[in-house]
Amino acid sequence: MQIETNKIPEELIKSIENVCDINIQDFIQSHNQPSVTSLRYNPFKKNNQHLLGEKISWAQDAYRLNNRIEFIKDPFFHAGCYYVQEASSMFLEEVIKQHISIDKQLKVLDLCASPGGKSTLINSLINDESILVSNEVIKSRVPSLLENMTKWGTCNHVVTSNDPSDFKKLPEYFDVIVVDAPCSGSGLFRKQPHIISKWNNELVQHCKLRQQRILDDAIDSLKPGGFLIYATCSFSSEENEGIVDYLIQNHKMLAQAVKLNQEWKICETKTNLGGKGYRFFPHLTNSEGFFISILQKDNSGYSQKDFKQKKVLKHKEIKGKEVNTLRGFLKDDTQIEFLFENNKYFILNKFILDELTVLCKLNVCKKGTLAGSFKSDDFIPDHELAHSKFLNKELNSIQLNLNEALNYLKKMEIKPMQNSHLGFCVVNYYGNSLGWAKNIGNRINNYLPKDWRILKHFQTEDFS
Repeated sequence: MQIETNKIPEELIKSIENVCDINIQDFIQSHNQPSVTSLRYNPFKKNNQHLLGEKISWAQDAYRLNNRIEFIKDPFFHAGCYYVQEASSMFLEEVIKQHISIDKQLKVLDLCASPGGKSTLINSLINDESILVSNEVIKSRVPSLLENMTKWGTCNHVVTSNDPSDFKKLPEYFDVIVVDAPCSGSGLFRKQPHIISKWNNELVQHCKLRQQRILDDAIDSLKPGGFLIYATCSFSSEENEGIVDYLIQNHKMLAQAVKLNQEWKICETKTNLGGKGYRFFPHLTNSEGFFISILQKDNSGYSQKDFKQKKVLKHKEIKGKEVNTLRGFLKDDTQIEFLFENNKYFILNKFILDELTVLCKLNVCKKGTLAGSFKSDDFIPDHELAHSKFLNKELNSIQLNLNEALNYLKKMEIKPMQNSHLGFCVVNYYGNSLGWAKNIGNRINNYLPKDWRILKHFQTEDFS
């Protein structure tokens, strides 16, 4: 679908002209070109990188695809081997690498996280000893965030569903906060032409005030000296450079610069108060519209608040037999901790375990990886465990071809296989786990959760 050039609002054009010296006609014409699909591969999964195209310069293992595929028909997608993400938003990786010591133990908040593009990117960069809190306030958007974080396979993350104001309960807690703020969405006009009719200046002003409120609520939870990364998919200066100035003026944030490669054709902008912004335009960066800025919280005259609290959470001690069973499902060298809550077992890093007293102030939807539960003496592994990067690759497994994998993902029956081991088996597709199945002798039960099954109807035999 194309956008008629005379439908791009004049107010939006003027907003762009005020901050950027670009060819407006080229910008308008670019909206008559199709959007480009891009993806980023998961460094924790076995990838044969079967989908390639033009390499994205500012992100590792990321590509613009030559042709979009139906990802629902690709088992690698369901296994979490890659994440389909807009190329411009992957610039977050370059911003983080230039300013943040990712080899250190960090506490990172992705405040507006769903569906999980930036959270999975952050999770690929920080180390296993860090904490990533991925938050989504809109309840209906939480399931997609949970699914994508599960598929990424780490256990150093926590998913929450809280209003930004709730993070006032964690003063000066995070080293990094990423706010990909709700916005008027003009940067997505090419990708979603139908939203252009909903755009107006009143919407921009409404979004600006909401962005200010979100930042006002969240900023107290950032440590002095910590970094705030602010982003939108809007072209409007009120939502971009204007918000950067708001942070500088009202929260004593210090502007930071990002070094650019000229070949990237990213536009650096300057705000009235000396802030820096980085804009992506379709006709220059072969991506959708995007804005990002990084600021540092002033730490002059800083004396750290006493935020240490007594550990009041009580968790059942996990017995040796249970630990041995759980460890049998994990790689031998895995450095993780076990948590028992509500008759379920979780694997997570020690940092999260130590911080649960603080994190329980939030509405926690997911912490680390749900490993499973015991029924009598039998361990029932959870679907999350199948996606874990720490899963023991020597476990009994069932190897499926494309048609069989798609049938499994539709939660159809798995045909009995010769020499298949009894009990729980990992369902594999080219070395990547899709979930669990249980061989009970005369049949193999499909343990894929109902909420994860493919609902779209298509003939699997067409894709052999």
